[in-house]
Amino acid sequence: MGQGSNEWDVDQLDLDAYLRRIGHEGDLAPTAATLAALHRAHVDRIPFENLDILLGRGIAVELDAVQTKLVERRRGGYCYEHGVLFAAVLERLGFPVERMLARVGGEELDRPRAPTHMTLRVHADGARWLADVGFGSGVLYPLPFDDGGPQAQGGWSYELVSTGPSSWALRERQRGEWVTRYGFDEQRLHAADVVMANHFTSTFPRSPFVGKPVAVRRDEDSNRSLVDRQWTLERPDGSVEEREVEDHEVGELLRDVFAIPLSDDELARLTFGSRTPG
Repeated sequence: MGQGSNEWDVDQLDLDAYLRRIGHEGDLAPTAATLAALHRAHVDRIPFENLDILLGRGIAVELDAVQTKLVERRRGGYCYEHGVLFAAVLERLGFPVERMLARVGGEELDRPRAPTHMTLRVHADGARWLADVGFGSGVLYPLPFDDGGPQAQGGWSYELVSTGPSSWALRERQRGEWVTRYGFDEQRLHAADVVMANHFTSTFPRSPFVGKPVAVRRDEDSNRSLVDRQWTLERPDGSVEEREVEDHEVGELLRDVFAIPLSDDELARLTFGSRTPG
């Protein structure tokens, strides 16, 4: 049911280093409980961010590059990096994993977006689970495919709904209404597909990740984001605090809120716009 460890270079994974990175010391049996624990720890310890695009380095999605960045260098990443790493971890532990691409947004869009988000379906304890550690403002724990209805995760509420014979949508309750975060089809994803999707997402001029820094962190009672100079704190009840931050605050927020370590040189280039390759 998995998609082929050889294609995804799963044998290159340093599992022990990953487990230290997320602080997981519990059970490693391929059960739903293990999946939930790993998922929550990953979301908590490895942030969502796109800063290497702004620093002119681009994004590499091969497993060796991803684990060097997210595990060894203790940086964050965006969906493809998180998805490639987490899928490799799960397969090493014996979970069957299916990688898929999703279209962000839902039926409210006049024109569907390109499939630019990577998500996972994982099999554990005889059930199928949506696992997504790389959406930024997404789920904290896996969601079941086969147990319909809203699922509370802290103060947030989600549901996974069927939209066709092999199509699904992840929805979130926002200000009293269900909003589609993304939709996807059950179509097998290859490593080459991730390379192509990542190239588009990290270089296309109108991509939301090109031209401005993005960092996001969600926990049970808050969603914190920094997009360019806009700082936003959102609560599950719909309340929102927003303000524009000064240049000198950027480094503190990235370090203290998002746990993203940058050197003084990197921060200066990011903050003041000197975004030459390095």
